[in-house]
Amino acid sequence: MNPWNWANILSSIRIIATIPLLMLLLNDTAVSYFWAFWFYAVVAITDLLDGQLARKYGWVSNLGIFLDLTADKIYTAGILICLVATNLLAPWAAIIILVREFVVTGLRSLAAAEGVVIPSGRWGKLKMIVTILALGWIMVRANLDRAGWFNAIDLGGGLTWLSHLSSIVLWLAVLLTIMSGVEYIWAAREIFRQPPRQNQD
Repeated sequence: MNPWNWANILSSIRIIATIPLLMLLLNDTAVSYFWAFWFYAVVAITDLLDGQLARKYGWVSNLGIFLDLTADKIYTAGILICLVATNLLAPWAAIIILVREFVVTGLRSLAAAEGVVIPSGRWGKLKMIVTILALGWIMVRANLDRAGWFNAIDLGGGLTWLSHLSSIVLWLAVLLTIMSGVEYIWAAREIFRQPPRQNQD
């Protein structure tokens, strides 16, 4: 299998695109938030496509799994930190989301060491979608609040009204983050009751 198939290329693009995305967010201007949103849209689309392509065409590999998971962690953590730094996101929300990522990563590592695979649960998948929407929504609101270019399509103030719902979507993302974290811990409960595999041989 060629390691540089389209699934892995998209994951790599996601990592590379994160760099200008974070620079734009930290610039904290109307123009930078406008372009940050579109960079973010590209990143989010590649996040949805790479896994689907890998499964559809049999491109699943250890390199692909590593690139996909690494890209997810890099761009999610980077965006959260930047939004906190620019006062667009409450620190507690970023902490909850990041702690959940650390917990899930630790559980998956433990499960892998024991030869167990913990699949993504329904709350985890929904959490991912809602979090992607919430972060993009925050960028649109930041542009509108600074009289940015999104105001050109804000007919009748509808887009501004919708952008103020970003706080509600963010609350939902945090709630789903907690629920999916609990779901992962519950799925791994049997592993905690077993002695380490090396002690069983």
